[in-house]
Formats: sequence, C-alpha cells, structure tokens
Amino acid sequence: MWPGFGDNVRVLKWIFQRLEGQGEARETAIGLLPAKGALDVEGLDIAPERLEALFEVDPAIWNEEAALIPAFYERFGDRLPPALWREHQALLQRLNGPQADQANRYAATTAAE
Repeated sequence: MWPGFGDNVRVLKWIFQRLEGQGEARETAIGLLPAKGALDVEGLDIAPERLEALFEVDPAIWNEEAALIPAFYERFGDRLPPALWREHQALLQRLNGPQADQANRYAATTAAE
C-alpha cells in the first residue's frame, strides 16, 4: 500500500515534527499515529481511502501480531527487561479493553469524513 521505501522519510519528517511539538497525532491502541492531514503526502499518487487504510488499527489483526511476541521474548529468558513484558500486556489491554471500542469508533468516524 505504501509507495515505497524512499517515502519513509515522510514518516520521519512527521516524527521530527512531533518532537518539535508541531506534528498532530491521534491516539490508537498501538500508540500515536499521524492525524488526518498531518503526514506530508504532497506529490504522492495515493488515493485518500488507501491512505486511511494504511493508518487503520484493526484490533483483530494486531492481536494476531501481539500473539507472536511472547515466543520471541522467551528466547531472551531473564535477560529481557521486565518492562517489555509489561508493555506487551498493556498493548493487549488496549487492543481488547474499552478503549479499543473507542478507537474503532474513532476510526469509523474519521473514515466517514
């Protein structure tokens, strides 16, 4: 869906704007993502609905991804910082808790705009 590796600089630009307090973001279950219109897409031949699909956070898909994390973490045994396990648990809670429903409603609202 994304035009290509070279266009990742657009995301880096947004990250630096965020660091400078300028880039707008929206909160999702997986963290902050660019708000609608915050990512510089000037000159890209990408349909608005395709761009929206790139930023969609589907809890079912992310739960599948999150399910792969423990096997990776377990390879590190006691050397893995406990904070990473806590972040994993927090991710699962965000994906499956009441805020996940709120995030889904937000995504549906912005897609309808």
